[in-house]
Formats: sequence, structure tokens, C-alpha cells
Amino acid sequence: MKYGNYLKERKQQLPEDWQKIFIQYEELKQFIKQHIAPACLKPSLANQQTWPTQPPQPAGSVNNTPLVPAPVVDHPSPTLGGSLLPAAHEDLNAFSSMIATRLTILQTRVPEFLAMLDEQVGQVSTFTSQQTRKIYEAYGTFQGGQVGLGLVHGDSKLAQATGTSPGPESTPRTAGSEDSLETLLQSVIKLEKYIFLNYTGIVKIIKKMDRHAGLGISEAYLGRVWKLPFARAEQLSSLKKELMEKLSGVLTKINVNVQQEAASTGRSDGLFSPLALNFKSDSPVMMWRPTALAPTEKTWFPPAALLPHQRVLISMSGPHGTDIIGTLLHCAAKYECAVEDFSFARLYHNVTFAILITIKKDDMDIFKDLAAAAKRWDATLTFDILDSLKKDPHFGNYVPRSLEDAPYEDRSKYTATVLCQLGLTSSFLSDWTHLLLVNKISVEKMVRLNEGQLSCADYKLSIPGNLNMDKFRESLFQLSADHGTDVALQPHDVFRKHKRLVVFDMDSTLIQQEVIDEIARHAGVMEKVSEITEAAMNGEIDFKESLKRRVALLKGTPVTVLDTVREQLTFTEDALYLCKALKKIGFKLAVISGGFMPLALHVKNILGLDYAFANHLKVSPDGLYLTGETVGPIVSGERKAELLEVIAQAESVTLDQVIAVGDGANDLWMLAKAGLGIAFNAKPRVQQKARARINQKSLKYVLYLLGYEDAEIRQLANSQ
Repeated sequence: MKYGNYLKERKQQLPEDWQKIFIQYEELKQFIKQHIAPACLKPSLANQQTWPTQPPQPAGSVNNTPLVPAPVVDHPSPTLGGSLLPAAHEDLNAFSSMIATRLTILQTRVPEFLAMLDEQVGQVSTFTSQQTRKIYEAYGTFQGGQVGLGLVHGDSKLAQATGTSPGPESTPRTAGSEDSLETLLQSVIKLEKYIFLNYTGIVKIIKKMDRHAGLGISEAYLGRVWKLPFARAEQLSSLKKELMEKLSGVLTKINVNVQQEAASTGRSDGLFSPLALNFKSDSPVMMWRPTALAPTEKTWFPPAALLPHQRVLISMSGPHGTDIIGTLLHCAAKYECAVEDFSFARLYHNVTFAILITIKKDDMDIFKDLAAAAKRWDATLTFDILDSLKKDPHFGNYVPRSLEDAPYEDRSKYTATVLCQLGLTSSFLSDWTHLLLVNKISVEKMVRLNEGQLSCADYKLSIPGNLNMDKFRESLFQLSADHGTDVALQPHDVFRKHKRLVVFDMDSTLIQQEVIDEIARHAGVMEKVSEITEAAMNGEIDFKESLKRRVALLKGTPVTVLDTVREQLTFTEDALYLCKALKKIGFKLAVISGGFMPLALHVKNILGLDYAFANHLKVSPDGLYLTGETVGPIVSGERKAELLEVIAQAESVTLDQVIAVGDGANDLWMLAKAGLGIAFNAKPRVQQKARARINQKSLKYVLYLLGYEDAEIRQLANSQ
């Protein structure tokens, strides 16, 4: 939410008469936009061609600022030893004239802006002093045993407990003194909100003027504002502390002494009297020592330390990383602030450090110290005052569990891993970001996973609860197809990096061939078998039927062909690398194949897998030839999913902790069953239905989907 909208909504929470005396943020912003921004002084002006309109000149005044380029003068060129070209002269003179014109505009418009702001600041300061005075008077009236300003009467029991029992001529108190004190405290808190909203409005608008004018006067101006009573609010802070102490039954030593003295002498002149207030017309309300309040029988109000205090989000950006961290934390410690959260980001030498604090001492000097620290370390300081009493996510200032989380409610967390072996192009990144914007998806974190050319990155996403995920996945599939870049979307939860079992298909996944096609090649029926295989992998015919037809074509083939094919198998790039890394972190690995058991066992032994399941070919009684049939249950798509679940149960692993990797239509069942199903260089129909896909040559990209970076992957693969 933009600050102007935030300020408007917060402002509407205050009484109507308070809203009339406020920093007019939108009005001042429009003035900046219309009259100051067009005359901005910044280095980028050298490339600007637009000319701002000068303000109207007072009657009788003369404007001596040149508005047209001065005549061209032939100047020697310091680099070429000759004369500057006429076009260069024109450009230099035009730039000089433009700067002169803009300075003239700013000379008029900036003082106008400051005069408007000064008037509003003065009104806010006066109003704050008046309201502070009213609260003090109400408290004095209450302390004196009377009731005023709409506060309800207190009962005699409370009057006796507070040591201010009324005499026979005093106005009796009725029930509700505790409520009166609480009402006073709420009035103080409400006025504090008013001060904070206006002060932050002043800070925001003066800094906006600085940015749009190209000047640097905000620090000097805020220094002036800081000297005003309303900005420091010392009397208000003191009263708030006193009220909280009384409502929590806390006695100060000096007040106890005063009460004891009054009891022993029978005099009450040492007790508080509203007449003791010394108001001056030109100064804020004076301080006083309140009378003592003995602890009440009803300890319903929480101690002061547990009351909601002001929460502030502070961030500092600059080139001195550890110094910036130390400065913010030093200020937090100096003013005894509670650090609720922090976040840190680095871009080479430049860093941004943010902390969410609760101010407990009610001492506004912390902002002065922060501004001085930012100046000392060449840093940019920003802060946002957060509403500590109402954390409404729909109100625009909601603070989530972590500063890294998007400040919205009813969201689901997802991780999107984008990868392309040839590198992530700017075109893809732009279209990918646009897709997120269209679907109102917030990016909470971006992490690069690979070294060298940017080819793999992790996005932590905050996705609206009402988003149609099926349609969004369709858009992701189209985006991936258009750019040849994979986007794997999975829930961002504890299971993402805590998978424990990986189940692989074998053909065209762990190895590059389809084994039945290789057997058919040696049997001389390659063409017929390939046609059936292709139809089966695309889901055009049932897998069991396709297997039956293909195996029948192998009848009479020598069994020794299996040994020949085994020697010719080619493993997929980084298959051994991946399996070795996964084993190092305790994964159980399995191959479940629609191929044949002798070859599946070979793959299991080479890659160090724990399980292997595949079809069994029937051989002739003499063991020399294939009969064209299989023995036992066929490992179909449904059977693959069943075996995956059996292995998971045997290893005491939940399905959320299982990864399945495959490429064919008969793999869809196990891809759906696993917590993370990956279509690896899969057929189009499989890719459309799979929740994640990898269309790269290397199996190493499976590790990226688990969130591992290159350095971590090397450590896993190379460790003993």
C-alpha cells in the first residue's frame, strides 16, 4: 500500500475534528509533482530534452535568467587541440540555460512548498500542545477527587485506596475510576498515534521533495521540526508512564513518602492539587509529581512492561555492512528496544539491514541518533511506524511472522525453481515476472543456486489463496515451452529439503536408451517395436498391451543379447553424480522400470541403488532363448505407484518425503503419488500433467529442485 493511502486510512481512525488539523500529504505531494518535479536537478538531466515552465514573475520584476542558448563561441578543444563543433556548443549552452531555468523555478517553488509545510506543522504542533494540556487537566481533575471532560466518577472505595478519600464537602466518586484512568491512557495513546502519523508524514513529504527537486535540505528541515515540543512529546511520554504505573499498581518511593507524611501530620497540602499546574501561554504543559496510589485489590491491568508499545521498522542501506548492523543494534540497545525481527541482504559492498523493534522507553531521541549514524556511515535511513494495537492485514500495515514474508493474509507459500542449462535469459525473466504480477503473486526471496552463468534460481513466492492453481500451472507450462526454461513449482514447507526416498524410472531417465528397443535392434524387429514403444510412452495405447505385443516380437532371440545390451548402456549425464550425492545425505534410492530385470539389476549395482523392480522375461527350458512372454506381474504405471508406496512404507518414509522421476505416460501414477514428481525430458502429455519438469541434459538439476547450491552439491558428491 502506498504511504498516502496508508496515512488516509489511519487518519480516519481518529476523531473528525482531529482529522482537520493534519499534514496534508496528498496536497503537498501534488504540489511537488506539478511545480517542483519538472525542475528537478539531477545528473540525468544531461539526457533530458524537456523544459519546465517558469513560475509567473511578480509585477515589475525582471528575470535575467537566459532562456535561450547563448551565442556560439569558438573554444579550443582540450582533447583534440581544435575547436568544438557548433552542435557541441549548442548542447553545452542549452544545458546551462536549462539548469539556470530550473534553479529559478526552484528558487520560487521550494520556498512556497516549505511555507505550506511550515504552516501545517505549526498547526499540528499547536493542536498537540492543546490536547496534551486537556489530558493533563483531566488527570488533575481526577486526582483532585472531581470529574471532568466526560470521565465517569470513581467510587469511594477506590478513593480510599488511592489516599484521596473525599471529605464531607467533596464531590463523591462513583464506580468507574479505573475506567477513567484507562480512558486517560487511551487518550494518551491516541494522541501518540496522531503525533507519529504526522511526524512520519513530515518525514516522507520532505524527503520526497528532496528527491524530486534534486536538493538535500531534508535533514536540516527535520532538525528544525525535532526541536518542536510535539515531535519530542516529553510531557506526553511522562504522563503515559505515570498512568501505566498507576494502573498496574506500582508505587514510586517519593510518592509513598508523601502519603506517609500526609497521614502522620494530618495535612494534605503535600498531595496533588490541580491548582499546582503552572500553564504558560507560550510553553507546553509543565511537569508535576502525582500523588501516590496504593495498589488496588483488583489487579486487572497488566504491568507497564507488557503494554503494547510503539513498533518501528527501521532499515539502513549503505556500503559499510557490519558497521550498519552494529549501529542499528547499538541504538536498539541504548534505548532498551525489543528486537522482534531482522533481515539482511548484501549486494557486493552494499548492504541493507532492517530491524523491527518495539520502543519501550518512549524516548524519541532514538530517531535523532539513527539519523546521525546514517550520515556517519554514508547510509540511507528509512523507517515506518507500525500500529502496535491493531495488526490488521487488510489495513495495509500488517506485519507477518517474518520480515521476509509478504504483508498479506490468506496466502500459501511456494518455491519456484527456474532453470535452463543454456542460461536464464532476460526475456524469460521478464515474462516470468509479468506472469507473477498478473496473478498477484508476491516474490519474497530470490536465491541464485548455480555458479558461473546464471542458469538456476530459487524463488520463494506468496500466492493468493483464491488463485486457480490448475490454470496457473497451465500458464507455467506455456511459459516454459516458449522459452525452453523449466519452472518447477512445489509447496514451500519442511519436506522440501527433507525428502528421504527417490524412485527413478530406468529407460530414458537413468539411462539414455529404451532397453526393449535395443534388444529388438539385435533381434531385427527394431522398427516394429519402436512404433509400439512410442505409442505406449505417449499414452496412446495401454502399457500392458504394448508390452505384450513388443515382447512377443522378441520370441526366439538369444538370451545372450541381454549381455550385449548391458555393455552398450549409456547412463544419463550426472546420473552417478546425483546418486552419489543423495546417498551421502541418507537417501534411499530405487529404480522401478517397465523394462527387464537383468538390466535393472545392472543399473542398480552401478549407481549404488537400494531397490530394483522390473519385468521378468521368460526363457526357453534350455535357458538359451526368449519365449516372447513375461513371468509374474507386469510393472505397469499402476504397479509402479504401488511399488513406490511399498518402498516408502518399508523405509518408514511419508509420501511427502518421496521424489519420483520419470519420462513416460506409465510414470504418471508414481509422479502423482510422490511428494515431488519430476517429468525428466518427458513426452508432452507427461509434462502437462506433472507438477515439476526438467528439460535439461543433466540429472544434477534434481538437486537444485531440493534447494541445494553448487557449493553444497560439490561437497555432497566429493565427500568421503
